[in-house]
Parts: sequence; structure tokens; C-alpha cells
Amino acid sequence: MSGLERIMHIEDDLSIQEVTRVALEIVGGFEVLSCSSGAEGLARLEDFKPDLLLLDVMMPEMDGPETLARIRAIPAVADLPVIFMTAKVQAEEIREYHRLSAAGVIVKPFDPMTLADQIRTIWNASVEQAEQSD
Repeated sequence: MSGLERIMHIEDDLSIQEVTRVALEIVGGFEVLSCSSGAEGLARLEDFKPDLLLLDVMMPEMDGPETLARIRAIPAVADLPVIFMTAKVQAEEIREYHRLSAAGVIVKPFDPMTLADQIRTIWNASVEQAEQSD
């Protein structure tokens, strides 16, 4: 796995999208592509080639879990680390996100000043886990 530089963020709420993009680009130093729907994210995934995907759980038409299932069916990006962003964080819900192969979960509302560090922590853990399973 290479370093973490490019993040795709799929979120239907434009204000959350903007706060996330600013937090990750300015505070985190990442290159971020924001998409407003699962369909848009899927359409732009292979061209953007993100290192990580931040994925909203609750979206109209195609929700986060369905978007993730479709991503896992695309061989070129099937192992892309995915972090769900959601306010739905009951223990049972978090277990379900991990069962769906999410690398982690970030709780909304989040702190824009610590978001990049949260993502790096989840990224590092997923890299470590991938290396141990090789």
C-alpha cells in the first residue's frame, strides 16, 4: 500500500462536503475530490484513483453500504480502504459497518481540526492489518 495522499469523499450534504474538504486539504494536506452521490463517486473512482474513500452512510438513492458493495465488485478498487462517516453509531451499527469491510467509522458531527488525524490513525491501522494478513 502506498502513502495516503488522495481522498474521495462521497457526501450528499454540501455543507458537510465543504467543511470536510477544507479540513482535509488545508489542515491535513490531502488532495480531495468531493462527490455528491454514490453514483457520482462510482463514476469518478477509477479516474481519480483515491488512496482512501470517506463515505456517508445515509444518502438518497444509493446509500453508503450499497455504494461500498458496488465498489467491492470492481476489481481495480475492490481493496480500497473505506471509512464511513455517520451519526448512526450504536454499537450494533458500527459492528455492521466493519462487517461490510469498512476500515473505520468517523462520528458526525466531527471536529474539522482533528479529522485528518482521525483518518491517518484509521489508515495506519488498516495498513498494519493488511501487512499482517499478507
